Amino acid sequence: MDAQTLIATTWAMIADGKGLLAMDESNPTCNKRFASLGIPQTEKARCTWRELIVTTPGLGECISGVILYDEKIRQQKKDGTSFVKAISDAGIIAGIKVDTGAKDLAGHPGEKITEGLDGLRERLAEYFQMGARFANWRAMITIGDDIPSRACIEANAQALARYAALCQEAGLVPIVEPEVLMEGEHTLQRCSEVTEEVLRNVFRQLYAQRVMLRA
Repeated sequence: MDAQTLIATTWAMIADGKGLLAMDESNPTCNKRFASLGIPQTEKARCTWRELIVTTPGLGECISGVILYDEKIRQQKKDGTSFVKAISDAGIIAGIKVDTGAKDLAGHPGEKITEGLDGLRERLAEYFQMGARFANWRAMITIGDDIPSRACIEANAQALARYAALCQEAGLVPIVEPEVLMEGEHTLQRCSEVTEEVLRNVFRQLYAQRVMLRA
């Protein structure tokens, strides 16, 4: 792990007046959107759409980083230039979504666990070689009757921390995203309480997994 490079990448990602562009929708999600507009649900169509985005003039003036999906990071422009190079040439940092989605948490109806740790070390090494310099992993916490459970919070917190440690080992800056969903009839106070509990657990696990937090 090159700590100074990770720190430099982090600061570049949070540059004043810029933000991150999420282009990490899965193929099924992208296809669903295309279907509603009568666009062919093919890799070629998805590639054309993504090229339109990454070649937008002046994109680097307001975007510091782009989160890609596995298919996207492997694709090329019509002229043969990889998307990662096109992004880099625009002064933007390429990132990659590495979780494999939220699945039902066994024994806990209504709750999810984000998966994707199996084989992650190898996938991160490959993505780094492709030019990615940061990664993203999203955990979903639902508020409802008697949920979230401690088991759900702790399982997702540990997964986030293990992912973050593996990212730093591979030279990628990890975006740690524990998302407490807004949907439901709970109060603002309840949302605040759950968010605090989730964040405390996430940071506890980050420390336990020896994730570097300074920047």
